[in-house]
Amino acid sequence: MAIVTINTVGKHEDQSVTICGWLTHKRSSGRIRFLVLRDGTGIIQATMIKGETDQQAIDLYPELTQESSLAVTGTVRRDQRAPGGYEILVAGIEVFQIAETYPIAPKEHGVGFLMDHRHLWLRSPRQRAILRIRHTVIDSARKFFDDQGFTLLDAPILTPSSCEGTTTLFETDYFGNRKAFLSQSGQLYMEAGAMAFGKVYCCGPTFRAEKSKTRRHLTEFWMIEPEIAFADLGTIMGLAEGLILAIVEAVLKTRQPELQILKRDVTKLEQIQPPFHVLRYDEALQILRDAGESIVWGQDFGGGHETMISNHFDKPVLIHRYPAETRAFYMKNDPDRPEVALCMDVLAPEGYGEIIGGGQREDVPDILEQKIQQAELPAEDFAWYVDLRRYGSVPHAGFGLGIERTVAWICGLEHVREAIPFPRLLDRLHP
Repeated sequence: MAIVTINTVGKHEDQSVTICGWLTHKRSSGRIRFLVLRDGTGIIQATMIKGETDQQAIDLYPELTQESSLAVTGTVRRDQRAPGGYEILVAGIEVFQIAETYPIAPKEHGVGFLMDHRHLWLRSPRQRAILRIRHTVIDSARKFFDDQGFTLLDAPILTPSSCEGTTTLFETDYFGNRKAFLSQSGQLYMEAGAMAFGKVYCCGPTFRAEKSKTRRHLTEFWMIEPEIAFADLGTIMGLAEGLILAIVEAVLKTRQPELQILKRDVTKLEQIQPPFHVLRYDEALQILRDAGESIVWGQDFGGGHETMISNHFDKPVLIHRYPAETRAFYMKNDPDRPEVALCMDVLAPEGYGEIIGGGQREDVPDILEQKIQQAELPAEDFAWYVDLRRYGSVPHAGFGLGIERTVAWICGLEHVREAIPFPRLLDRLHP
């Protein structure tokens, strides 16, 4: 007997097949019993009829509990009333396991309870929808870069030094006599890659030891980070716009059922069209002041500020040339206005704030060494990084897109904790 997945049953209409899956719920009506199964690719109704279904299967029906694992054999039949448009008329059932009482009942549960049972909560339709969209976000981003001739490089997770600040590092012993740190970003290594390949990107986990408890922060999160040689700030601003457009287009094209499960207003995603709004830091600052915020020039924008700015627009906004003192040491200063850096952030609309941060890198070795010293970073740890400027230095630029923040925006989530399979938060390291 052919074992098929639920998403392919349409190819087997009027044929006898076997489907393996888990029971989501059941109901009965007279001599008919209904089982609703999921297998990871979809859901299907399995109909049991006395006199047509094996009696042993009928007798098993009362024992079947939510999440029991089954192999159902029967004939595929088209039925527009059924989930997915097809049902299976059951001939027989093989039980792998009768599940114990499932802790997540069809009722309201608190977030803490659901997070404690995250390993089971992943099975719910909402969580599966979110994580399928996450898959599409990552897949479409990688395809976007691959199609433009970028080379994928993997950045190390264990690093010898800080990338963006020593106070936000997770430290570990490295074979007893050295310290190592969990990576804050793959950017520095992508700069080395750009000098070898021209255009590179990495996609992987990064870590921040900030003690933040906002809806936008995780201690472990994923980024996709491109870096380009012979590029400036304008180059990557255009690249960032193209990337976001490609991601949104892919989600709208392939994930309509998931967006419906999430009750996402897709009209807000459909209006993500070029060109995006572009502001200098000074112009964004004026928006905040006009809204009554007492913020001085030189102050970085917090999450609340970003929300206020992004609420002014119906599509992403790029803000560039922040005060240099608010940016990391590797950012290049604007030669026409040295007090600002050649950097940019992309804020998602609907109040979701920053999803991309990046800029043009300092490419003069002496200036970079001065900045490392001013940041009070150990020069020996960055000697290799400065070396990149000693042997054929070129203008180069890049950025990082936060996967979870992007998924949260596209899905319309209240918190990024649902945008990753197993979130790591200030107060959560389990399961």
